[in-house]
Amino acid sequence: MRRNQLGGQIGTDPIFTPTSHTGRPPPPMTAPFGRPRLTLSTEEQALFDGQRGPTLQKTIRAVVDYGEIFGASRLIPLRGAPHHAVSWGSRGIEPLLRLYRDLADAGLRTYAPFTSNPKPMDPVHLPMDPDQLTALEGVFGFMEELERLNLELGMRSPRDWSCACYEPEMGNTPEFGDYLAWSESSAVSYVNSVIGARSNRNPIGIDMLCSILGKAPYFGLMTDRGRQATWLIDVRTSRLHQVQVLGSAIGLRVMEGIPLIVGLDRFLSRTAAISNGYFKDLGAAIAGNGGASLIHIEGVTPEAIRWGRDLLRDGFETYVVDDDEIERVHAGYPNLWRNRHGTPKRVYLGCPHLTVEQMREWARRIIDAVDAVGGSKIGIPTSLFGSPYVRSAFKARHPELADRLKELGVTIPSSCPMMWCSTPLEDAELVATNSNKTRVFTTARFFNDDVLTDLIVTGELSKGVG
Repeated sequence: MRRNQLGGQIGTDPIFTPTSHTGRPPPPMTAPFGRPRLTLSTEEQALFDGQRGPTLQKTIRAVVDYGEIFGASRLIPLRGAPHHAVSWGSRGIEPLLRLYRDLADAGLRTYAPFTSNPKPMDPVHLPMDPDQLTALEGVFGFMEELERLNLELGMRSPRDWSCACYEPEMGNTPEFGDYLAWSESSAVSYVNSVIGARSNRNPIGIDMLCSILGKAPYFGLMTDRGRQATWLIDVRTSRLHQVQVLGSAIGLRVMEGIPLIVGLDRFLSRTAAISNGYFKDLGAAIAGNGGASLIHIEGVTPEAIRWGRDLLRDGFETYVVDDDEIERVHAGYPNLWRNRHGTPKRVYLGCPHLTVEQMREWARRIIDAVDAVGGSKIGIPTSLFGSPYVRSAFKARHPELADRLKELGVTIPSSCPMMWCSTPLEDAELVATNSNKTRVFTTARFFNDDVLTDLIVTGELSKGVG
């Protein structure tokens, strides 16, 4: 099987940005016997010594080693439900599958039922020809085993696959102050920032081990100091620019730092941020283009409301974002299509997965645009990606819009568009998107919403675009 354009990396973070995603870089490594040991409780020490069996012993020792690398002082009990990032059954996750088998064979389960990132395929709602289906089944040949092991280890149900597990329809929404051990970049950013829960962006595998223990190392974004802002982002734009480009600009500048964004509250209320998905996409773009897993917005996010600019750490840096800076960042996006001036073959909307409101907004936008030209079908295959629960809620709340989308040819898959775009056969396909995360991690090309709307209706890029 040939390697794809991205060097064969298949998964939810194929470029592996060089950051720890904890708000701080890891300290220099020391020899194993020179590392300070984090403090364990009597119960934890018993697990560490193997008094409850070898599998739990290996589990806690791996988590302790991970914590000590980052200078954790102790383990802290987790609250809220787990969420895991491993959702693709490719050959590259065989070591994780062996780990999962060992945990399941030992009769272990997570401390609470968990959700997982979306699957790479949805053949029912994302049409594929036989060659595509065969290729993808070959790449993701371990999906059945992954799903079986997930259910044995505590996955909530066979439907609970979405990167936006915190949406109310999914129901895995933590509360302010809950300690978590999540790993999905956009989900970690959302719950840290909008909700005020606390999670580092943990490596895949470590998330499962912490979920089995019900505990995680206490460092980085789990701590008060680790959540202080190291950047002041001064938004001086004349209007509310497309969220994905603003997030990209911030992420590329702050990288591992934690931003406190001021000036954005002129355009955005906290209620709007939660309901319309703006904050979801802002956090995903910042995390995808850099390494920040927590952002504060003055007057909007809970910790910024409570502590204001007292969140700023001594020695913070300042970055001004104005209209010219937005244009500069957008103009710098590369075109990774093999046929750089070709016509796109698909439009993918929803990475991270769409909210019900975003799905309604896009449905209205597409229908109005098609009606304006007297059309009966869209001009290019278009998909709105959302969890099975969001898809069901959208159809129940907006049945006329859902029916009309179906008539026009728009599909609503629950899979991961990013993984589709980074697999053999599909990496060469010209995909247009408004997701900065998909743009960063695949060969898909970013366009703003107005350009995409015209493309969806006509099947062609507007004159002067491309």
